[in-house]
Amino acid sequence: MVGDVVTDVVARHRGPLAAGTDTAATIRTLPGGAGANVACWAAHAGHAEVRLLGRVGADAAAWHERELVACGVRPRLVVDPQVPTGMVICLVDGDAAAERTFLTDSGASLRLSPDDWSDALLDGVVRLHLSGYLLFSEPSRALVAVALEAARARGVPVSLDPASAGFLVELGVDRFLALVEGVDVLLPSRDEACLLTGLPDAADAAAKLSRHVPLVVAKQGADGALVARSGAVCARVPAVPATPRDTTGAGDAFTGAFLAALLTGAGPEDAAAEGCGAGALAVERVGGRPPGRG
Repeated sequence: MVGDVVTDVVARHRGPLAAGTDTAATIRTLPGGAGANVACWAAHAGHAEVRLLGRVGADAAAWHERELVACGVRPRLVVDPQVPTGMVICLVDGDAAAERTFLTDSGASLRLSPDDWSDALLDGVVRLHLSGYLLFSEPSRALVAVALEAARARGVPVSLDPASAGFLVELGVDRFLALVEGVDVLLPSRDEACLLTGLPDAADAAAKLSRHVPLVVAKQGADGALVARSGAVCARVPAVPATPRDTTGAGDAFTGAFLAALLTGAGPEDAAAEGCGAGALAVERVGGRPPGRG
């Protein structure tokens, strides 16, 4: 895994925010970041060895390393001497679907660059996963290009999660599709799939994207997941029922479990079912990480 490692401040409130005054909330500080979360969920799903390359500030490097190791991940964290660890404020509405809104300060996380990469990172690796957040800054975009080239040279398949519909709007659809050329699995959310294709229907969007990327798995939350190949949806996977407390990291949980299942020989439909199970577990917990080991 190559991606973002950030500190999440999760604020769970009920009802609308009261502008100009106080809104009661339950607030926790937790380890997060899409790349780090995916790595943790892949390890939680039973994959024997998950490595993570990320960049953090000196302020929280030791804490993040401990948290990743506790989840069974082997971290390689580059410590940025100038910029603090990225931070995300997650505003979670405690009502209804526990939907969340992010305020994001990427900090050190998107300062990964080709200087942080070594082709030796792929020694023994059977799949490379890239967090889409890496595409939203110039240094980490350059890293993505180097990593993709190195993986291609070794015949290592590459997957990518687009990560953020909001940031995709700024990046641009055509630019995104050009940057992910060579990726073999794309794991967008419903909103990201629709944004990337301009189509309002998730199934149509997944089908269209699968003409650009060999396998597309569109995550739809409570509506499960769609699996598309060669311009057509080939499977619709139902969600696992859950009572949501916090939807932060649910897509990361899906991705981690999906990739772990692929690596054990599961087909895309069965792997997506594993992803839906992990997503259900994730939404019933606060924060984006799986339950502790043991």
